[in-house]
Amino acid sequence: MAIDPHGAPHSVGTDVRTALKEGMALLRAANIPSLTLAAELLLMHTLGRDRTWLYTHPEAELETSLAREYFALIARRAAGEPTQYLTGKQEFWGLEFEVNPDVLIPRPETEHVIEVALERLGARGIKINMRTGEPSPALRIADVGTGSGCLAVILAHELPHVEIFATDISAPALGVARRNAARHGVSSRVHFLEGDLLKPLSAPPGSFDLIVSNPPYVAQDDAATLAREVRDHEPHTALFGGRSGIEMYERLVQQAGELLRSGGVLVLELGYDSAQPVRAILVAQRHWVNISVTNDLAGIPRVLSAERA
Repeated sequence: MAIDPHGAPHSVGTDVRTALKEGMALLRAANIPSLTLAAELLLMHTLGRDRTWLYTHPEAELETSLAREYFALIARRAAGEPTQYLTGKQEFWGLEFEVNPDVLIPRPETEHVIEVALERLGARGIKINMRTGEPSPALRIADVGTGSGCLAVILAHELPHVEIFATDISAPALGVARRNAARHGVSSRVHFLEGDLLKPLSAPPGSFDLIVSNPPYVAQDDAATLAREVRDHEPHTALFGGRSGIEMYERLVQQAGELLRSGGVLVLELGYDSAQPVRAILVAQRHWVNISVTNDLAGIPRVLSAERA
């Protein structure tokens, strides 16, 4: 089925099966990755239905207005817009997050930051001391470059005895993060601050137990190698970490070293091939111990963690 410039199907009486098939064909012609999933998600979004409904009602007729809306979204996806920005949502750690072009789209790989943070906190991350039965001391956490707020919100969700301070240089991104915190009922424990890295935190040295970050780490020289969905649509301030991609880490590690208490934990997502340079930054500062690197499911070094000596 061809579509006109306004996204309207040239034929009427489109049913679910036909719409889905033609959506896939249009995305295939545009060389869109994961085209089946994209076509399904866009149709689910248009109809307000789930995947089970799509495949159990293949002959259900689409109203002309809905068909027009669906194929308009297909056209935009074929032109390179990410599916998540078209639907306005992305799942992360089992929760649904609002996303738009003001924030990076949360990736599954970033869930390793949560996993490592919880593992490194150990017993400190349990609300009740299992030995004494007393409440555990409240924890203070900072999330640097929060974007959609996914790390801050999930940590607040997993750790009911924490207070989190989430920073971002982008005011529009903080707006998205605040809405996500409200959606998941953690607004009272997550404070959003505008500014560069950890500078917005007016806290004395040694006052944080955990600092996490998925910082900008793409090298500006590598911009041409990015997928067009990323390069042309995701916010560059959240993508690019300087010419080499590791410039941001040096400032972040230094600031984190000042704010973490003794035994406090730093957890950073890593860019491609940055594990050794970032480890070298920590080693050079000399007050970091128990430095470790965790691989993602593809075997790529994804998360670096360390303790403040």
